[in-house]
Formats: sequence, structure tokens, C-alpha cells
Amino acid sequence: MRRWKELLSVYETMLPNFLAEDAVRDENGQSPAVEISGNTGAPLLVTLGITRIVEQESLDVEIQGSADGQTWQPKALAEFPQKFYCGTYTIILDLSATPEVAFLRASWKMNRWGRGDTKASFGFFVFAEPAGAAVATGA
Repeated sequence: MRRWKELLSVYETMLPNFLAEDAVRDENGQSPAVEISGNTGAPLLVTLGITRIVEQESLDVEIQGSADGQTWQPKALAEFPQKFYCGTYTIILDLSATPEVAFLRASWKMNRWGRGDTKASFGFFVFAEPAGAAVATGA
């Protein structure tokens, strides 16, 4: 049984995997660290899926990297353009310039303006997976 738990633990840290599970969030935050295992230095596809939003809100999501899962690089590895609508958005995260990065996490900031409640609320997820050979070579 112990061996099974160890194998499951390894599987949960491998890509593809969620950096942030699909959930409704109402404050700024960060996901837990996710180990990227054998994908260090390789290009990744990172997908932001926004499943719930109300008018007059914005969402900023960035991807941060770390060599040890504790100390995070001061500059984000990638950022999604600011979002205002539901949808699925994908960016390529090229880790070739940062081969020391062994962990990723998503970080988000929300903003709401206008009348009514000033607290933003979004349903969203962030998913990372290895980029295919065609994407990696630009074909």
C-alpha cells in the first residue's frame, strides 16, 4: 500500500497537471507549487480557463517559477493578458532560458469596479502540459 501511495504522489506531480484546480475564487492568491519533473527546460502549454465571471471585473494571471518550490523568482515566467470574459486561453511557456526551474505555480489578482459589490469573484483553472513537437519547433 505504501508503494502505491508513493507512485500516486509522483504521478500527481508530473505534467500534465493543474496548477490551479477549477474553483470559484474571490480574492487574490497563489496555487501550491507543482513539480514539473522531466519537463525542466522544455516548452509547456499553459491554459487558463475562465468558467465564471460577472461584468466589470478583470483577472490577471501569471506563472511563477522556482528551483526548490520554496523560493520563487522575482519576475514571472509568463503572464496572460488581462482577462474580462469567460473562455479558454493558452500561452506557450518556454523554459529553455530557465533550466533551473523545477516547480511552477499560478498567481492571480482580481479587480472589480462600478456599482454594487466591490469584491471580485471568478471561476477559473490553470493547466500545464508539455508542448507537442509541432508547437516546440514552430511547425
